Amino acid sequence: MLNKLKKRYVLPAVAVGFLFVGTGFKDDFFEIAKQIEIFTTLFKTVNTNYVDETNPGQLMDKAIKSMLADLDPYTNYFNEADVAKFKINNTGEYTGIGALITRKEGKLIIKEPYKDYPADKAGLKAGDEIIEIGDIILADFKEDASELLKGSKNTKINIKYLRQGKPNSTELVLSEVDVKAVPFYGLVGKETGYIVLSQFNGKASAETKAALTDLKGQGAKNIILDLRGNPGGLLNEAVNICNLFIPQGEIIVTTKSKNEKYNNTYKTTKPPVDTEIPLVVLVDGKSASASEIVSGALQDLDRAVIVGSRSFGKGLVQRPLDLTYGTQVKVTISRYYTPSGRGIQALDYTHKDADGKAIRIDKANYNAFKTRAGRTVYDGGGILPDVELEESKQSAIADALVRKDGIFNYATNYYYKNPNVGNNIPAVSDAEFEAFKAYLKKEKFEFDTETEVALKETLVVAKKEKVDASINAEYQALLAALQKSEEKELTAHKQEIKQLLTDELIKRYQYKEGLYKYYTTSNTEIQKAAKLLANNAEYKAILTKK
Repeated sequence: MLNKLKKRYVLPAVAVGFLFVGTGFKDDFFEIAKQIEIFTTLFKTVNTNYVDETNPGQLMDKAIKSMLADLDPYTNYFNEADVAKFKINNTGEYTGIGALITRKEGKLIIKEPYKDYPADKAGLKAGDEIIEIGDIILADFKEDASELLKGSKNTKINIKYLRQGKPNSTELVLSEVDVKAVPFYGLVGKETGYIVLSQFNGKASAETKAALTDLKGQGAKNIILDLRGNPGGLLNEAVNICNLFIPQGEIIVTTKSKNEKYNNTYKTTKPPVDTEIPLVVLVDGKSASASEIVSGALQDLDRAVIVGSRSFGKGLVQRPLDLTYGTQVKVTISRYYTPSGRGIQALDYTHKDADGKAIRIDKANYNAFKTRAGRTVYDGGGILPDVELEESKQSAIADALVRKDGIFNYATNYYYKNPNVGNNIPAVSDAEFEAFKAYLKKEKFEFDTETEVALKETLVVAKKEKVDASINAEYQALLAALQKSEEKELTAHKQEIKQLLTDELIKRYQYKEGLYKYYTTSNTEIQKAAKLLANNAEYKAILTKK
């Protein structure tokens, strides 16, 4: 009985721990203490009196996460298992199978095996569905199945999986997995170095420095730093990467908060590697946070030309704070500002619409700032490139194909129909594109664009109100018109979709490394960046244009 009571009431004690997280709440101390007392009393009362047995841990986990979700998407609670994952993301090291996996509609799918790591060595391929781990059948397992694929080095795990609907089995031997911040670098032509920086973990600046030094040794006279798709990471690593190209003692970013202890100025602290080498930074709509610190600072200091499409617009800084029992809370503690003084946060989480979604800052409310050389830049909506490229933007139809795995699943089928392609991957032809469209139709692929989702939700409400029969003809007509519109969109964005198909197919045959090598000769954004760097007059004109 005593253990049961301990189980019931230990987590409310954790809640009390929130009271001591920081000293910035002194003015609200009474209100915080009052609300915690109310919550603790409520939690005890519900657990003691509820008709069925409760799970206090799950209840508390949901309560905390729901509360924090009302603030912003970046303020998160981590239980003990979550803390371990968070540390992996920051260090880039863990023991596991070495593959990107995802769980959709109850299925655990291999999205990308990393070359020469356990999943790859065991013969697993993108598209394989893991159905059993050890003696646990995943169809009956509702927890985080990825936890079953972790353990100490050399742990052996037997798994069963489906490939193209046929059952297979293999043995995984866990090993240390080193997730590189710089997964690839090389030369574009003879004089332009190309560095892919995919994340800002603890090794980001060291790996970028090593790549830069090696490329210069190979004869690189210009550098392209590719931050496309980079979601960010550690702020200090962003500062250190800027420091490779910026002299010691320069302000890279400032953070501002209601709590004075989080008001900081971050400067370069080390001798740079090269302050003169011409530099282009590639960004897109998925470049966020630390990526925007780097691109924003290099833009403000007129040290690099930014090329691509407008970045994500995440100008909020988080910090993990330790709680009791090995848990953590990652809190948004401040906003960051580039050297010119501009913030680049795109969504205002303090103001939300009727659906509870944060409101995007209106362009009419953007403020103008000046770079060191006097060029005009703006706040409020991510980093706007100096040179905008239309091909760097992703259309809504392409986004739906990626998000809903239309391209991924087609590539899986193509791979098994054409197993011996190897390094001779043909460009996706118009005929192949038509085959792709036919595949989508055959699979009854649902794009679930905002319009399509809204239309389906209308029918759901109509059924509840029992008026669906009377509007069915109009609904079907609208749905047919929408589907015809989606087919037109597919054709209108044919080149973009063909490129996404090509990229996915290259990964199937040559891993991610093969895709990066392909980029050095065939990616249009990289080619345009290299062309700009080859034209020194144009490059300098962009950096001095007022």
